[in-house]
Amino acid sequence: MVGSNPNLETWIERTSPFERVWSVIQPVSEPRSANWVASEAAVADETARTHLDQLVEVGVLVADTDTDPKTYAPDPIYQRFQTIRELLAEHDRDGLEQLKANLQGQIATWQADYEAESPAALRERATAEANPEKMTSLRRTAADWDLAEYRLKVIGQVLRNYDTYRSAAPS
Repeated sequence: MVGSNPNLETWIERTSPFERVWSVIQPVSEPRSANWVASEAAVADETARTHLDQLVEVGVLVADTDTDPKTYAPDPIYQRFQTIRELLAEHDRDGLEQLKANLQGQIATWQADYEAESPAALRERATAEANPEKMTSLRRTAADWDLAEYRLKVIGQVLRNYDTYRSAAPS
């Protein structure tokens, strides 16, 4: 399999097993098993499990031990702090205010364009949609809307605590 995909081969040569496990698990939107991660990261199952458990120990991932097999997902608290750090690194207070206004404007546009009050209402409309392309578009917009609302909440938190966060942020 590796020999048939030169991009995969290069990825394996240039990254450690830990880096591959991290790059596979970090963006997932739903919990995944160690076997799934191992397959995607081109590592042995036990290697994936070891690295995933280490990431749980340091608070980057959470593990659901009530499932069989155990599943792993990014820790939402860790993700929120990472988002805060990124926002502080990329924007000053004025930039955050502008980003907030842009997101609020985008949400208002979706509300007007789709005559919907929330992403949930848009997803509900998508389930009734007969056209697969339109259904996909509605779901994608609902996901983008969810993300915009999440970012608005985080930006609000950063703005309320700007001086405290700014003084604690790495330079």
